[in-house]
Amino acid sequence: MTRVYVCSCFGVTEQQVKKHAADGACTPRQIASACKAGTDCGSCVRRIQAILGRGACPRRELADQGMPVLAEVAEAEVLEEAA
Repeated sequence: MTRVYVCSCFGVTEQQVKKHAADGACTPRQIASACKAGTDCGSCVRRIQAILGRGACPRRELADQGMPVLAEVAEAEVLEEAA
């Protein structure tokens, strides 16, 4: 398997960025929160933007509506509603 690194500072691969996007991270800042990519030298931010721009974010409609898209946030709200 060939690993394509997006962030060489933290060793973050394209597959990892896509997984975080599938989990709800729709912006480079949310990707950075998930795996630190883009927080050191910043040279990978444009690459992350390109990956996210190719439709890697399945929950973009929720983000556009101002709704939470990260799995942890959505789960926390479900738990609060159940209480």
